[in-house]
Amino acid sequence: MNINKSFSTRRCFLGSLAAGAAGAAAFFTSDVFADQLIQTPRQTEGPFYPNRMPLDTDNDLLIINDTITAAIGSVTYLSGRILDSRGQPIRSAVVEIWQVDNNGAYLHTGSVNGEKRDANFQGFGRFLTGSTGEYLFRTIKPVPYPGRTPHIHFAVKMKGRDKFTTQCYIKGEPGNERDSILKSIRDIKARESIIVDFAPIKESRIGELAARFDIVLGYTPEA
Repeated sequence: MNINKSFSTRRCFLGSLAAGAAGAAAFFTSDVFADQLIQTPRQTEGPFYPNRMPLDTDNDLLIINDTITAAIGSVTYLSGRILDSRGQPIRSAVVEIWQVDNNGAYLHTGSVNGEKRDANFQGFGRFLTGSTGEYLFRTIKPVPYPGRTPHIHFAVKMKGRDKFTTQCYIKGEPGNERDSILKSIRDIKARESIIVDFAPIKESRIGELAARFDIVLGYTPEA
């Protein structure tokens, strides 16, 4: 499993652009108190977790290995932290995301529009959190899948714990009001906690976006 592999020179720009995104999606949450935290609700994994892994599984979903052709879509820097029930960061958590490409196709043999899938889009990525609990992906802004509002699937894996799955949604997306999976979360604050801004990065000249999605798990690790 290739997690957080070193970027080649071609990918070194990720760090500087991600730093520029800090205004729209700050990498660190300060003064987080347990009584202010909302536990991230679980969501179904769905039927389209990849049944064939891409050749590349790092955190840059726009470029596969050393190819020079990038995936099509609105470039998005998706970041956040994995936190425990007290708001403390969790290190050594494997964060996985998977989503449709710009044509609405998953990296799965059963996906609708599979014949139109963007071969340059990785479709799936992994990141291993460090001491800050932070993760970062470069991906595209999600588009609708038939019957679903735009969303990104998340899985958090930790040693000795069951896999945690949820989904992230776009704030202001009209389809959110009709999405049965999102609306199945009855608690309004919990539902709102997985709907985030995909905001333009002011410093970007090509219309890149930044989104922040913190995941709060409902347990406190043993000391």
